[in-house]
Amino acid sequence: MSAIEKVEVLVTGAGRNFVTLRITTSDGVQGLGDATLNGRELSVASYLRDHIAPLLKGRDSTRIEDTWQYLYKGAYWRRGPVTMTAIAAVDMALWDIKGKVVGLPVYQLLGGKSRDKVLVYGHASGSDLPSLIDDMTEFRERGYQAIRAQMAVPGMGGTYGVRKGAIYEPAAADLPDEQLWSTEMYLKFAPDYLGKVREEFGFDFHLLHDVHHRLTPIEAARFGKDVEPMRLFWMEDPTPAENQETFRLIREHTTTPIAVGEVLNSIWDVQHLITNQLIDYVRTSVTHAGGITHLRRIFDLAALYQVRSGSHGPTDLSPVSLAAAVSLDIAIPNFGIQEHMVFAPETQEVFRGYPQFAAGYVTPSEAPGLGVEYDDAAAAKFPYDPKYLPVARRADGSLHDW
Repeated sequence: MSAIEKVEVLVTGAGRNFVTLRITTSDGVQGLGDATLNGRELSVASYLRDHIAPLLKGRDSTRIEDTWQYLYKGAYWRRGPVTMTAIAAVDMALWDIKGKVVGLPVYQLLGGKSRDKVLVYGHASGSDLPSLIDDMTEFRERGYQAIRAQMAVPGMGGTYGVRKGAIYEPAAADLPDEQLWSTEMYLKFAPDYLGKVREEFGFDFHLLHDVHHRLTPIEAARFGKDVEPMRLFWMEDPTPAENQETFRLIREHTTTPIAVGEVLNSIWDVQHLITNQLIDYVRTSVTHAGGITHLRRIFDLAALYQVRSGSHGPTDLSPVSLAAAVSLDIAIPNFGIQEHMVFAPETQEVFRGYPQFAAGYVTPSEAPGLGVEYDDAAAAKFPYDPKYLPVARRADGSLHDW
């Protein structure tokens, strides 16, 4: 038995705030897991350090499934982003260890390659149409074959998805940034600029757009119908997913594909959406949905209903998360697409060896395990810096979904 001997919770502000779990076995093998929950990072750090770490010491590191069930069922309080992110970190670290012990990359332990490379999409944005076109041009020149387009709605300077610099970072220090939102302005404006993107670049690449939970079901149905001529790869999170039956209304009114799931944390959260074929892509992430073990279950269920994967993968998830996601992407039969963003230089200094981009695709590392190493000395240079994601308010001052 290779017993778990040491459990460390590592917090760094290297470009973004990250929480990393490092497990060391009695044989000296180390595994990494991502435990980052943007804006609530320390809640997961405490959950791991104060509640899970004491349970892990002395356990057999090879019993990944049993450990997952132990942490999920044993807590009694199930699901939710904090619990599932903490369990995910343990799960990733144990898969990393197992791969290192047998000398194989994790994807080989999941059945090997179902494809040679993983299609990814980038994030183009602009404060106006000329800057969006310039950004789209840059992404096309870099080889991206799938690009998400987001543009600032005039009069709403804090429009979601628009970068302020080279790296997208919506979170801010102190209190959350309060941003103005108008659904009416968005519904009038977004289909127009997406149409202009197609006019400029044509249809020989995949165009995506993130609604970011902003619309009611009937508004989302109208939006989906308006953008049908643009042939979107998907419209992402068109309406909040708490009342999932409402997606049937959207489905009945538009053929624009629907992607949902980045804020959902378990197979039970997406079961209705998948089994009723109310979505086309499930976007649950390896970090927030219970790790490799549980995300594989979600994707296997989705495969039965012709729903494909589209894993959430922004830069507020660490390179460990990207490596774990790509390990699944390369192995599952119903892969769709993988979100991909360029990590900040500080992040790349701390995390080394993650999957690299080339000509619109990424490929997993061939190193044993997940292939990512954590540099403690580099991490120490970047202390944790508390930040909050923005909130949105309508013109009358009431809160809206951000």
